[in-house]
Amino acid sequence: MSSSIKNITKYFPDLSEVQIAQFEKLEELYKFWNAQINVVSRKDIDELYVKHVLHSLAISKVVNFKKGTKILDVGTGGGFPGIPLAILYPECDFLLVDSIGKKIKVVNEVALGLGLTNVKGKHARAEEIKDQFDFVVTRAVTRINNFIPWVKGKLSPESFNDIKNGILFLKGGDLAEEIAESGKKVELYPIPNYFSEDFFETKVVVYTRVKK
Repeated sequence: MSSSIKNITKYFPDLSEVQIAQFEKLEELYKFWNAQINVVSRKDIDELYVKHVLHSLAISKVVNFKKGTKILDVGTGGGFPGIPLAILYPECDFLLVDSIGKKIKVVNEVALGLGLTNVKGKHARAEEIKDQFDFVVTRAVTRINNFIPWVKGKLSPESFNDIKNGILFLKGGDLAEEIAESGKKVELYPIPNYFSEDFFETKVVVYTRVKK
């Protein structure tokens, strides 16, 4: 087992052999595709497991998705947080959307390379998606206030997870002004409560519900 993958297994000790193999293969796949289509900054590719994979998995510390949960990842870029979460939750369904087609090409190629059957990448804007989901996840795409209209009506009214259906944002820094501007009731989950790496010092998962 590589030292990089130990960043994952120390926090997720119950992974199956298949999941460990999939997480290990991520580095090879992203280095290959990133050389052709830049979806991860050059300086971050060597820290993929902390800055991208583990960061994505912080969402699982807020809600442990139950079997059959449908998740929409908006502005997924190269597949974060959707791909790592799809490895962790093989019995959930993930739709990863981005408005940049070449990024979705990487998403679909990585999912294929990992043998993930619960992931679909789609070249689209969030507003164009017609289905309903239990959760929307996203990583630093835009301000909360700008994001919410994109996904209005896309959350199923029926909840069956341990928290109500809603949006889970991966964000960082001082969010007081952004939260006040949104006018939404939010819950903040500081990532250092779960992961000890310095990278997460100012990082949080922001959870909010959106009424239809």
